Amino acid sequence: MDNGIPQNLLDRINELAHKKKANGLTKEEQEEQQRLRETYLSMFRENFRSQIEMTQVFDKKGKEVTPEKVKDIQRKRGLRDD
Repeated sequence: MDNGIPQNLLDRINELAHKKKANGLTKEEQEEQQRLRETYLSMFRENFRSQIEMTQVFDKKGKEVTPEKVKDIQRKRGLRDD
């Protein structure tokens, strides 16, 4: 599944996590781990925001009930005609 986060970033985060459990990390590795986590969270948040902004919500009767705030964002991005 493509989540928009580079595989090499995830691999390095996991590598450092395993090393931390096994032997511990050097100060440089701890700093790298923190930077990588911040990068990951930033990318995750942006991807999630984009996904939410592209979502339309419908009730059981098929009527669109997408929140107005989301509709406004969609209009600004040219994703809605109404």
